[in-house]
Amino acid sequence: MAERLAVLKTYKLYLKGEFPRSESGRTIEIKDSRGRTLAHVCRASKKDLREAVRAAREAQPAWAARTAYNRGQILYRMAEMMEGKADEFVTTLSATVPGGKTRARKEVQAAIDRLVCFGGWADKFTQVLGCANPVAGPFHNFTIPEPTGVIGVIAPDQEPLLALISLIAPPLCTGNTVVALGSEAHPIATAVLGEVCATSDLPGGVVNLLTGLREELLPVFTEHRDLDGLHAAVASSQDRKTLELGAAENLKRVRVHTATLDWYDERDCHSPYWIEPFVEMKTLWHPSAT
Repeated sequence: MAERLAVLKTYKLYLKGEFPRSESGRTIEIKDSRGRTLAHVCRASKKDLREAVRAAREAQPAWAARTAYNRGQILYRMAEMMEGKADEFVTTLSATVPGGKTRARKEVQAAIDRLVCFGGWADKFTQVLGCANPVAGPFHNFTIPEPTGVIGVIAPDQEPLLALISLIAPPLCTGNTVVALGSEAHPIATAVLGEVCATSDLPGGVVNLLTGLREELLPVFTEHRDLDGLHAAVASSQDRKTLELGAAENLKRVRVHTATLDWYDERDCHSPYWIEPFVEMKTLWHPSAT
């Protein structure tokens, strides 16, 4: 009797709350540490990226209009769903990322904790980044942070789940929407995160997740005029140069981390100053009662 062939999963993109294939029809074969085919993921095209930005732009006003408390609750719900899929994340990460299940479980737990952290910051960061300004005259003067808009995220190959969560959570908690390109070397974690987003009360279009080649899509992120900012972690100086020069042409906000950043450093990565690059400061004057 012939040996049965397993039906391998093809992970889709996550755009506008749905799971489409790439419009190009292309996929990437994913092999495990032993060289066996584990799955396939869709290889996003430039058109897929443009569709993701359009979806994020449509979703952004309603996401920003939600109360800060509600956004925090939704991020916490994402963390709950990640906890429920923790074993799946551990299995998929350990199959391709060196270090085995012990390392993978540490990464998954840290990623869940990071979501909880920024869910907590959602209704508190305004007190840290905003202020009441002293003025001469019968007025009150307040500086209030507001979301920038649509943020592009470029995740590194290292710590593919934890780094991706660390890059998308700070913009999300303020009312920004996100278009993210996951790890090129280990993309399955990005695809499974899409399944978390779809079941966690997150409105469609708030988070859009792409898997594909950084070389192909990075220039589109920098040149796209409807992306208001970029949050990235890159390994090569050439990628950093591409991000900064491309964004300078259309005046995007850009925050670039080195790929060697210690993603487990809670003192650094849980800071509200990861939020600050993705808000605009609005100053209000209001007559005093006296």
